[in-house]
Amino acid sequence: MISRFINQLFYFYYLLLIIRIFLTWIPNIDWESQPFAVMRSLTDPFLNIFRGIIPPIGGMLDISPIIAFFALQFLQIGINWILAALGL
Repeated sequence: MISRFINQLFYFYYLLLIIRIFLTWIPNIDWESQPFAVMRSLTDPFLNIFRGIIPPIGGMLDISPIIAFFALQFLQIGINWILAALGL
């Protein structure tokens, strides 16, 4: 039951990240207005970790979200493994 809840949280966060990435392609979005400010405050701290490691290619193509998705997937697998080992 706990692992199912954790997986749903990860799924929700995956959706937020995908929406955030697609919205960056729309140039006229005011990121300070709602609901964009909340989405940005939830997703950017995680994405900024990888943006600091991997600079944009050619100054425009940001591949750091791909690495962020892999890291999030590994984190989800690790948490599920720990919960399974604990019998939760």
